[in-house]
Amino acid sequence: MVPVPGPSRIAVEDVWPVVDDGRVPIQRVPGDTVEVFATVFAEGSNGVRASVRWQRLGRREWERLPMEPLGNDRWRGEFPVPDPGEYRYEVEGWVDPYLSWRSLLDRRVAAGSVTPLDLEEGAEILRSLATRLRGPAAEKLRARAAAMRPAAGAELAQAVQLARDPAPDAILATAPPRVGVGRSAAALRVSVGPPHAQHSAWYELFPRSTSPDPTRPGTFRDLRARLAYIADLGFDVVYLPPIHPIGRSHRRGPNNTLPAPPNAPGSPWAIGAAEGGHTAIHPELGDIEEFRATLSEAKRLGLMVALDLAFQCSPDHPWVREHPNWFHHLPDGSIRPAENPPKKYDDIYPIDFSTDDAPALWKALKEVVDFWVAEGVRWFRVDNPHTKPFDFWHWLIAEVRREHPDVLFLAEAFTRPTVMYHLAKVGFTHSYTYFAWRTSKPELEEYFRELSSGTVGETFRPHLWPNTPDILTVQFQSGQRSVFLHRLVLAATLASHYGIYGPAYELLEHAPLEPGHEEYRDSEKFEVRHWVLDDPKSLAPQVRQVNRIRKEHPALRSGRRPVFHSIDNGALIAFSRRTADRSDVLLVVVNLDPGSVQSGWTALDLRELGVPDGALFEVHDLLSGEVYRWHGARNFVRLDPARWPAHILQVVRPGSVPSAPPGAG
Repeated sequence: MVPVPGPSRIAVEDVWPVVDDGRVPIQRVPGDTVEVFATVFAEGSNGVRASVRWQRLGRREWERLPMEPLGNDRWRGEFPVPDPGEYRYEVEGWVDPYLSWRSLLDRRVAAGSVTPLDLEEGAEILRSLATRLRGPAAEKLRARAAAMRPAAGAELAQAVQLARDPAPDAILATAPPRVGVGRSAAALRVSVGPPHAQHSAWYELFPRSTSPDPTRPGTFRDLRARLAYIADLGFDVVYLPPIHPIGRSHRRGPNNTLPAPPNAPGSPWAIGAAEGGHTAIHPELGDIEEFRATLSEAKRLGLMVALDLAFQCSPDHPWVREHPNWFHHLPDGSIRPAENPPKKYDDIYPIDFSTDDAPALWKALKEVVDFWVAEGVRWFRVDNPHTKPFDFWHWLIAEVRREHPDVLFLAEAFTRPTVMYHLAKVGFTHSYTYFAWRTSKPELEEYFRELSSGTVGETFRPHLWPNTPDILTVQFQSGQRSVFLHRLVLAATLASHYGIYGPAYELLEHAPLEPGHEEYRDSEKFEVRHWVLDDPKSLAPQVRQVNRIRKEHPALRSGRRPVFHSIDNGALIAFSRRTADRSDVLLVVVNLDPGSVQSGWTALDLRELGVPDGALFEVHDLLSGEVYRWHGARNFVRLDPARWPAHILQVVRPGSVPSAPPGAG
């Protein structure tokens, strides 16, 4: 015999957000609010209430907040995640007998068939519900029940009016769940990263190019002297390419040439030599004590140090000799080198994850991470993670974060979007993006809407880089100052995480290896460079100003994605970022045309900006210092790339703005 189902009369469907049926947690940072939607309903015309409840893993108690009806059985709620860790949440619904009674009462009022008995029934329901509460809430319900009991016809109309008053709703919505509760199918998960997962500004540089003496390569001591410059620019994270010994076999020369001259330093990504492998330091940079001193100086200056995690080896790496079965051998017995046809990299051997010795390989790779975590490193930029198995990353990241929850991983994966997004699901905190190649207004708007929507928006955190040692897009190769400036503003404001490869960026480095190629001539990947930081053309003052704006404005540090606003010029793009409570709202307008003055009229989403329809309000340009008085959604904007090719406008709430004609931007 089939058992009789439980007493719930509630259906809870289409809960959002949810990723892969709840198998993958959504991603948040401390201080975020998780917004939850669900369809909650019961049979017939019964009155329904709903709430979202959540629990920090490791705690026994569940917390609960009421949801609000949106119409057509759809409900919305939210809950805070103030601290790092793992949370779970679910939606619950129940039939509220008082709401059901009141719905029936409304129909009886319309039909003119209300009787004193109807009011007595409602009062009895309120008295019953009051027994589930304590204190003032229970007293208020009992008082309302008493007032709803009419004694004569003249009092019946007054009692009906009182009964239809929604005042008890606030009490009943927050009361503990009643019998017959229905819940979503399974508790869903939220992963809340450490505070530094919320926002960051990265600066990449090669330690061997930090020497003030052009006749010798730089050391960790030279790097420590450079850190004050980076901190003054307003960056949070210093990212170092591999600092390990570099192989000598098949070493590449300047501009990736072969054969290399005798003094060529080689590529830092050709990891491993007689001096050691992934846990060793290149002797020309210093030793472990010098590295520790560098971490200490960075911490003193408010900087974090990120290391490159490149799981590949030079032919001279100790693992090649000690564990030859960790590499793919060709029929002639040689090891297959790395290649990206038509390019072939004889100085690098990829690791073969299909080896029969996979348990030992995985253990050794985790020990590399453990070594640097023990030294105090908390950020890892992972080179080409899309070329390694997903299961490996899922295991490694989970194991590391189980022991050290504050360790974060940035995926350097320029590959198919499905692969990039899946890497976020298996544990990568952030990811490089296609931002470098999205240059037109339609491309930018379409791409960032994609990054903000659906499961991608719930799991994938974009990290924007206008340039890297591997990427010099064609738009930079003209050397136009306005290109570097407008791409800086876009990178720093479209997302909460961004970075630049310097000093190449602020010094306007723009010469390609060959016309149209996206590789730098005289690339630091293959030679030591000497940079003149006090060059008069440097963009350091502008970089400093943009980073200061990021630090001072929570709107650019929040996890909220950009909202695009219409503007009637294809060369101008406009978008806003804001805090959840709209206490800080910024509107960014960028001229994408590096050579011409561009102007246009906005069609602003005033609700998104927190501005009433038709209101006068001010916008303060945080770049130029200018103040504009605007009126409603339609306002004029003009940007000259010879000055700043962008506005970063702080929206000032209306109220203190004197009456005046709308101004120009």
